[in-house]
Amino acid sequence: MRLVFAGTPEVAVPALDALLASGRHEVAAVVTRPDAPAGRGRRLVASPVAERAEEAGIEVLKPVTPRDPEFQERLKQIGPDCCPVVAYGALLPRAALDIPARGWVNLHFSLLPAWRGAAPVQHAIMAGDEITGASTFLIEEGLDSGPVYGTVTEEIRPTDTSGDLLTRLAFAGAGLLAATMDGIEDGTLKAVPQPADGISLAPKVNVEDAHVDWNAPALRVDRVVRGCTPAPGAWTTFRGERLKLIQVRPVPDRTELAPGEIAAGKNDVHVGTGSHAVELLWVQAQGKKPMRAADWARGVRIGAGESLGA
Repeated sequence: MRLVFAGTPEVAVPALDALLASGRHEVAAVVTRPDAPAGRGRRLVASPVAERAEEAGIEVLKPVTPRDPEFQERLKQIGPDCCPVVAYGALLPRAALDIPARGWVNLHFSLLPAWRGAAPVQHAIMAGDEITGASTFLIEEGLDSGPVYGTVTEEIRPTDTSGDLLTRLAFAGAGLLAATMDGIEDGTLKAVPQPADGISLAPKVNVEDAHVDWNAPALRVDRVVRGCTPAPGAWTTFRGERLKLIQVRPVPDRTELAPGEIAAGKNDVHVGTGSHAVELLWVQAQGKKPMRAADWARGVRIGAGESLGA
């Protein structure tokens, strides 16, 4: 088939690579979000998908919105049979959805209908799911509600951050998307409607969602930290300034600390929660680089009875 691939962040690059390497389909163009400011200089930088497409010598389309008539006209001129999508980052209007004969097929990082929305991996970790996966489905105008072509499953490991899990799903999902294109082309795959039961939503995780509540149980604190790493970054406050929490570890045998209370030893830092303590492993103070929590604690000289989040 003649394909136009739509995607933006690094997590979409493995899928583009898989389609380029398949040898069966032609990736005629790529659609991605416009260049965005990045770094201290805030200079405009192309998306990872745009950079990869340019390396491969593929035409790159960067509409401000897919509603742009000029973009839709160019898409019609290219004439794709199908448009595979991975984390493109913009809603597709009906006029654009109708252009490819076999529609737009999205690779979504959950086992639909679970975790429809922008942040399925983060929500799966924060909810304590043990299994997740990726799905390919035909895009409709509803939120991730279209019929499903195929799935792959992935175990959520006890120490997985959303970054860890998303990286594995990006590569597993790349193979799934390539196989889905093959199945659509040769007629062996039929999209199956999603069940009406088991729907859960995964809206974008914002900074307030990443604020750690020390009155919550230790398992919840651990899940929030892992689910919000690397973005938007779990955080608390210490002496009125924000402290980023990069890695923690539940310590079930330490229960005497009050929620938020800090106990700093020579080589460890424990904090009380609503159940038992967690050990802070890596943190990042405001304006500083990430560091081991024990080094941070020595530097700030934690006093008796001091707390996080007070």
